[in-house]
Amino acid sequence: MDNQQLFNLVVSVAGGLAIYVINNLTRTIQKLEDKVGELPHIYVAKDDYRADIAEVKAILKQIFDKLDGKADKP
Repeated sequence: MDNQQLFNLVVSVAGGLAIYVINNLTRTIQKLEDKVGELPHIYVAKDDYRADIAEVKAILKQIFDKLDGKADKP
């Protein structure tokens, strides 16, 4: 086997390995993109969430105050 044939063999093997690695990377990236695509697209803003929780807490406080008022009465 002369030098040219050895070189061609090494380049062919390296090229095959490179194609294999690139193919695996491409499949992995596609799987990740599919998983990201399944995530919800609409999120609640932090300020909106805080406002809603404050409203719920205020309503619960009113309910607890009414219950405490009823519990104090004979």
